[in-house]
Amino acid sequence: MTASVHAAHLAHLNVATLRHPLDDPRMAPFVEMLDPVNSAADGAPGFVWRLVEEGAADATGLRPAGENVIVTLSVWETREALWDFTYRSGHLEAMQRRREWFERHVEAHLVLWWVPAGHLPTVDEALQRLADLRAHGPSPRAFTFTSSYTAAEAAQHLRTVPPGRTEQATPGRVR
Repeated sequence: MTASVHAAHLAHLNVATLRHPLDDPRMAPFVEMLDPVNSAADGAPGFVWRLVEEGAADATGLRPAGENVIVTLSVWETREALWDFTYRSGHLEAMQRRREWFERHVEAHLVLWWVPAGHLPTVDEALQRLADLRAHGPSPRAFTFTSSYTAAEAAQHLRTVPPGRTEQATPGRVR
């Protein structure tokens, strides 16, 4: 994991409902982008960690939100670092073409939240944050790029593991 002067890092979950199975020829352009985009993320300034399936290069084989739903779970040093990667890198092309490969979501499909530096969120934790955003709207606990909160504003929500409960770190790629 990268050394950071930040006391908090930004966690990010994105869910996407596939239009077709990943081995369908219509999904080939998306699948071909996976390695380059993930490599770009791994090397991006401010990148801390991303979820990957054990023995794989990405998390597309994990289906914690449904058989036809893929997830991206990552941690970044700052909101700006995630924003820059998302909207100012090769990742943007994938976003611009997302309607070719993914269904349009009618509810929130992306959630951001602050975690203590060094904490790697679990998929369950991430899905709980998404459910919180969907149920209650943006708050310091679960928000979006357009309705964001600073780490200081979210400080009372940084404790991500309820007392008496332990969670193991999720497998991932750490820089």
